Amino acid sequence: MYLRPDEVARELEKAGFTVDVVTQKAYGYRRGDNYVYVNREARMGRTALIIHPTLKERSLSFAEPASEMKTSDHYEQFPLYLGGNNQEHYGIPHGFSSRMALERFLKRPVWRLAITTRLAFRQSPCPYALT
Repeated sequence: MYLRPDEVARELEKAGFTVDVVTQKAYGYRRGDNYVYVNREARMGRTALIIHPTLKERSLSFAEPASEMKTSDHYEQFPLYLGGNNQEHYGIPHGFSSRMALERFLKRPVWRLAITTRLAFRQSPCPYALT
């Protein structure tokens, strides 16, 4: 049995994610530069957490995706899937069997790398300034 979408949403909020958008099919959550969706249609929870495709490789050592990808026109913060007939956005679905497993996943370095990398290459406001 997997965590239901409402349980996943609660854990995201505990981990510091804030609700950005609510639609009939998904909740959008943001924490810093990271964006995830909770698939509200995942009745059994197997595809409840949808992460950005760029995080797929980094997340593989911490959690196994439920499937190759999940598409929806509601995942607007994610890239378009160009391989289908419809112009839908896609992400990588995950299901978690316990709150503890989801908590561990949310604390992993998968999330911190994007922020660290961005700060490591901070640019001067003026491109011609000598620093």
